[in-house]
Amino acid sequence: MSFAVIQMVSQSDVLANLAQARRLLEQAAAGGAQLAVLPENFAAMGRRDVAAIGRAEALGDGPILPWLKLAARDLNLWIVAGTLPLPPLDHPDAKSNACSLLIDAQGQIVARYDKLHLFDVDVADARGRYRESDDYAYGNQVVVADTPVGRLGLTVCYDLRFPELYSELRAAGAELITAPSAFTAVTGAAHWDVLIRARAIETQCYLLAAAQGGVHPGPRETYGHGAIVDPWGRVLAQQDQGEAVLLAERDSSEQASIRARMPVAGHRRFFSQGAQRPASER
Repeated sequence: MSFAVIQMVSQSDVLANLAQARRLLEQAAAGGAQLAVLPENFAAMGRRDVAAIGRAEALGDGPILPWLKLAARDLNLWIVAGTLPLPPLDHPDAKSNACSLLIDAQGQIVARYDKLHLFDVDVADARGRYRESDDYAYGNQVVVADTPVGRLGLTVCYDLRFPELYSELRAAGAELITAPSAFTAVTGAAHWDVLIRARAIETQCYLLAAAQGGVHPGPRETYGHGAIVDPWGRVLAQQDQGEAVLLAERDSSEQASIRARMPVAGHRRFFSQGAQRPASER
């Protein structure tokens, strides 16, 4: 059960980014991956016409969705499409979500996750002010789906700072969790490694942390360090900066052993509203 995490340095040219992503997906498929994760904003970085991009995709006039479906079919590969701006397909004039799509090897959209936590933060870098909510609507659903490599939970970037989301994904049966990201160089250097390892350890899931790693329009510099972390918190593969294809395999027997020896999911004492409590406490 092999999978790949892809790191990119996306720019503002959508078609050039898609050409780069296709080349990296081909490398992932050639390496035996059954599923590959693209980073946040894989198709465009630094663009201010998010609404126009999203509306074109929802109306069937954009290049990104057809490209994703064709790449999945051509390569016989499941793809987690990092994020792209996308409004609800039945409401193309609505505000776009930062949308992470799961595409199966037949090119069908299996699941859609709209980023729950938007990055409205001040950072001590060249850009200084980030306000994702200016361009994007908030998501409102936790998403888990079955894939050839296991039951997959979907998250994006800033979500990493909210462990309650990851607890919900584990409770919904997640065995692997994706975190396509574009962490800033400043926040990444401070927190990236500890966050991705903590989320893997807490959930006893594989954490597939695809990243942007370099300099983009804006101005913006991303931290990179795309990584695959196993359920014990071990970093199986990582790339500091620049483009990369990281490959690993899921050891389901070892994951089951970790969960059996340290059954943290059954030891939880705090539950979010609506979460299922153990039968003994109902």
